[in-house]
Amino acid sequence: MDQVTIDLQNCYGIKALRITLDFRNTPVYAIYAPNGVMKSSLAQTFKDAANGKSSEDRIFPTRKTYRKIADEADKEIDGERVLVVGPYDEQFGPTEKTATLLVDAKLKKEYDALHVAIDETKEAFLKAIRKQANSRLNFEEKISSAFTASANKFDDAVARIKKEVQNQKETPFANVEYDVIFNDQVMTALGNKDIKGAVEDYVRRYNELLDASTFFKKGTFDYYNAAQIAKHLADNGFFEAKHTVTLKATGKSQEINTQKELEDIIAQEKAAMMADKDLRKKFDAVAKQLEKNAAVRDFCRYLQFNEPLLSRMNNLDQFKEDVLKSYIKANEPLYLEMMKTYESAEKRIKEIEAEAQKQRTQWEHVIAIFNDRFVVPFKLEARNRTAVMLGYEPIVDLGFTYWDGKDNAPVEKPKLLQVLSTGERKALYILNVIFEVERRRKDGLETLLLVDDIADSFDYQNKYAIIHYLKEISENGLFKLIIMTHNFDFFRTLEGRFVRYPYCLMASKNPNGITLAKATGIRNIFANDWKTHFFDDPKKKIASIPFLRNLIEMTTGESDPRYCQLTSMLHWKSDTPTMNIAKLDEVYNTICGTSGTSADPAKVIYDLIVEQANACLGIAAGLNLENKIVLAIAIRMIAEKFMVTKIADAKFVAGITANQTQVLIDRFKTQFSNDAASIRVLDQVALMTPENIHVNAFMYEPIVDMSDDHLKRLYQEAAKLA
Repeated sequence: MDQVTIDLQNCYGIKALRITLDFRNTPVYAIYAPNGVMKSSLAQTFKDAANGKSSEDRIFPTRKTYRKIADEADKEIDGERVLVVGPYDEQFGPTEKTATLLVDAKLKKEYDALHVAIDETKEAFLKAIRKQANSRLNFEEKISSAFTASANKFDDAVARIKKEVQNQKETPFANVEYDVIFNDQVMTALGNKDIKGAVEDYVRRYNELLDASTFFKKGTFDYYNAAQIAKHLADNGFFEAKHTVTLKATGKSQEINTQKELEDIIAQEKAAMMADKDLRKKFDAVAKQLEKNAAVRDFCRYLQFNEPLLSRMNNLDQFKEDVLKSYIKANEPLYLEMMKTYESAEKRIKEIEAEAQKQRTQWEHVIAIFNDRFVVPFKLEARNRTAVMLGYEPIVDLGFTYWDGKDNAPVEKPKLLQVLSTGERKALYILNVIFEVERRRKDGLETLLLVDDIADSFDYQNKYAIIHYLKEISENGLFKLIIMTHNFDFFRTLEGRFVRYPYCLMASKNPNGITLAKATGIRNIFANDWKTHFFDDPKKKIASIPFLRNLIEMTTGESDPRYCQLTSMLHWKSDTPTMNIAKLDEVYNTICGTSGTSADPAKVIYDLIVEQANACLGIAAGLNLENKIVLAIAIRMIAEKFMVTKIADAKFVAGITANQTQVLIDRFKTQFSNDAASIRVLDQVALMTPENIHVNAFMYEPIVDMSDDHLKRLYQEAAKLA
């Protein structure tokens, strides 16, 4: 990725942008983009590229959109290799991909192999259980819930019942259809007072009949057990081998020679019980209650063909356990194979987990970066590092400890976010960014990283920490950075710390689209540019006036006569018409130790300002710092001249010692309250011009941020006042 070509048309307000960024001699570009020019639009376009999504123009959706982000071979850069980091995204957190930072590759490979074997035998077992139950339900959860107090302890559940399953001889409920009985509607219905009472009456009578039966016995040899025994004996060739069964009861016994004889005895005994008038009455009572509920009519009909099941309905939890055990017993070979796999892997898994706890991982390194560099009232730790490292959990669970002096207390993230300042919350967001960057670094994934005002609203210490981290990323070799900002101070700091001047760009908007040009004025523009051209460039001469006045203010103070002279070149004063270029040259020479002269020394400064402002109207919008200052000075001077003339109170004007523009506007509004059109323009003058004029070498972001077009329109409106 030595070069990146960005070619866009109609992408989220970017009418057109085409530029090739050459990364052969730099890993990073910095772009200053005033608000409303392109920053958010470019970030959204890159997000689309990262997500494999088409871009669009939301305001004019019918416009044809074109997007190409390609490398030096003119090949589209794969979305996986594009990462966009925005100003603040509370949802941007650790992902399953970033969690791989916790993995020791050798341990994880062995650990995964053990779990693959476990998962294969478990899935084979559960598939058989679903088939046995004639259901598609999640029997991992069903078995866990039945034999433990939780739905996610399947391993504990199957281990707990191992001995019970092995000791169980029969599978009386192996053919019970799970979904018909154990569903929410049936459970709710059986909890109804009337239905529950009817079921209990039936069970009571059923048990009485078992007690009176010749051969059946409650709890050990009822209808289901007897039928299972008959089937198993036949299936295993018992009768074909000429064996016999002797049924014994009080005062009698009966020898059985065939499966049919045994089944006939069982059927006769069952028929005798089921024919009991009292039992029939009680079953009908249950059926009548159930038929009232449309949701459980299938269950009711199922009972009519499997009536003895009703005898178990007074203890559904126990019945569910018995049904599941019958399913498991019916598939015992698969169950035992699964348990064998579990038990053989368990010891080694514990050994691996113990070793994993001792390891220092890249996550600890990431958290250490954050804890060491960023100033926030909390410290971090990875609470579930072992679980993530070994695959139990996909996402790292961050633990937070809040510090207040010597006192500290653990706190959960939602509560922490409530007490943090905006800047502190954004610092926490930076942690997530570091995680993602470190994952890509670990994977060796070459990445085009677009950073969109990542340090916005940060205090200076954390801002510098971010800049230092961005510098480290740029030195890695895997990352190509495009750092965008609307904060000129941050832009200048980037240039001062690690982004070389030729790779600092400024964005400007024009009717045809967006232009990115090499930045100017990042460093002291007065010393590095305007001083050089003070005597031969009238715009730079005018733009220097505020700087010269700042220098006098910071050295000799506002009482210096030169300060007053320069003030009369920035505000409409009584002596403004006499302030000519020669006087400005004289002030400049005394401050800068030079002896230069301009070509037209007698020309009045005010006339020069208006002349150059008019010239600016014909120049295309762009960075043009000196043009903007000229326009701003001209706007204010024209507006003040207009107000002073209209107010016509020389004594009042002479008494103004500070904030002259606003004082004049306040007086104008009082004196000419009906002149709404002029007041509207004057309010715009007060709003837009002061910060654009009072610039110095340390802060002139407002004038850079201001569009040429705004100033041109306001200048033309102000000119109409005169």
